Amino acid sequence: MCGIVGYVGAHELSNRPLDIVLEGLERLEYRGYDSAGVAANFGGGIDLRKKAGRVEQLREALEVNGAPRAYSAIGHTRWATHGQPTDSNAHPHFSQNKNVAVVHNGIVENFAQLKEELLDRGHTFSSQTDTEVAAHVLGEELEKAGNLRAAMLSAVQRFEGSFALVATAVGEPDTIVAARRNSPLVIGLGEGENFLGSDVAAFVGHTKRAMAIGQDQMVVLHADGVEVLNFDGTPAEGEVYEVDWDLNAAMTDGFDTYMEKEIHEQPHAVLETLLGRRTKDGYLQLDDMNITEAELRTIDKIIVVACGSAAYAGHVAKYAIEHWCRIPVEVELAHEFRYRDPVVNSKTLVVAISQSGETMDTLMAVRHAAEQGSRVLAIVNVYGSTIAREADAVLYTHAGPEVAVASTKAFSAQITAAYLLGLYLAQLRGNKYPDEVATYLDELDKMPARIEQVLAEEDQIKALAAQFVDADSVLFLGRHVGFPIALEGALKLKELCYIHAEGFAAGELKHGPIALVEPGLPIFMIVPTPRRPLLHSKVISALAEVKARGARVIAVAEEGDHAVDSQADAVIRVPLSTPTLMMPLVTVLPLQMFACELAKQKGYDVDKPRNLAKAVTVE
Repeated sequence: MCGIVGYVGAHELSNRPLDIVLEGLERLEYRGYDSAGVAANFGGGIDLRKKAGRVEQLREALEVNGAPRAYSAIGHTRWATHGQPTDSNAHPHFSQNKNVAVVHNGIVENFAQLKEELLDRGHTFSSQTDTEVAAHVLGEELEKAGNLRAAMLSAVQRFEGSFALVATAVGEPDTIVAARRNSPLVIGLGEGENFLGSDVAAFVGHTKRAMAIGQDQMVVLHADGVEVLNFDGTPAEGEVYEVDWDLNAAMTDGFDTYMEKEIHEQPHAVLETLLGRRTKDGYLQLDDMNITEAELRTIDKIIVVACGSAAYAGHVAKYAIEHWCRIPVEVELAHEFRYRDPVVNSKTLVVAISQSGETMDTLMAVRHAAEQGSRVLAIVNVYGSTIAREADAVLYTHAGPEVAVASTKAFSAQITAAYLLGLYLAQLRGNKYPDEVATYLDELDKMPARIEQVLAEEDQIKALAAQFVDADSVLFLGRHVGFPIALEGALKLKELCYIHAEGFAAGELKHGPIALVEPGLPIFMIVPTPRRPLLHSKVISALAEVKARGARVIAVAEEGDHAVDSQADAVIRVPLSTPTLMMPLVTVLPLQMFACELAKQKGYDVDKPRNLAKAVTVE
């Protein structure tokens, strides 16, 4: 949550620092959008402007009052954790004597204690935030130390919790200092200028050279250099890498919304996740596998930890891995995992799934698993992210930047990566012969084209959405791998349309949920292939039961499946002969498109649904 941007590089007063920061904030607004602010350092002081609302409203206010020229600048777009989204609670925040300005992502957990100490020393506060407390602490340390670098080293010793803190100080216009613990922060390396951001989208239009900053490290940025330090003051080195996508990947590219663009990017996201996975000999290979083959052969249980859509991708993984590898798989919500005393040991493989690689609940689960002796494999989309660095092995999804808050292409890429992991383990452990693994990989290679085929049904799905603008409740039913897709379909509708939506295993219908069915209730039914006749017949029976009670049924069914024709009010077709375990890659698409279009019909902001932020970096 929250987006941070920083820039240093101007050797004379100019508009560039503020222009760079505002542009970066707009790129990061998916991380939080209830308020925004900037602090421009002009040498003799700091010009601080902030406003509740979107970055666009901050821009308008700057145009009215005159945008400050500066040597360096920092900025922030907020998703509220401490204090309401008001002008006063927006970042940046000044210290007591306004000698330093701070922006912050995360939570300073001991802020109440620190605030009491500061109040006792005569400090006054204008906001309800923990960030203003951090600014006052840093201001005190600056008065003692005399420079921002030393002040930050002292201040971080006083903070508990998770934070990415970025500061600029009066009299040091050529310096920005930042520190991170459990919250994302990445540096952009330019020529005669340097950048920082919560992720690379903040500066990728200006440089593709990036540096990842490790846990409990701080960085000192100047126009001509970057210094990395551990919190104990010892020198450290950041990991430098090249960003493999350009600015166009983070733009809407002719679509009305980022979400629509990202829905249509799913064939490419799946393709990119599959590329380069086979050796010349036809064997499957993954990314950074720092777990030995001998260790993987001894694994007797897999636990998937994730939140939200990533957890539903984990449920799909469970079906595939158990079927191919005969290893029991559990799927845990990451925020529950470490609090229930889970049974993990050296023979347990924990698979952490996170688009950003910074999801705090998942990161804490990863650390708990490691403490218990488990090996950890991460499925993430962001290179150099915290979860990727702390895991024993990483499988990157290569979906490119996902800007819309509601996940679409990252979800499909996570499922694809889970298939690769399952097939890799099956190959390694001898559960599948090489020719069997090759056959499955061949089928995966066909999935981008099958996804394109479903995307071509967009007009039909948009027309359906227009019929349900006034619906206040929608149910989603599925069995086998259709069950987690029903859960994901309901989540999308809740996220985007703010109406009641529930996903159920279709077999549970008679055990309670059928009481919800009344005339006119829209129900999506994920129908399995007729090639699984027992499974198919059970779902058709459930379809008939809800139809008999007056529900309006939308079936997502395979081409040629005419058993649904007489029961469903509408049928959305997915490609014939898609393997059962791979059906989620095509059956999820109509649900994504339906939710997106229904939100548009209702006049809601598809990319920035209320109360939500893209990366949840606090517990």
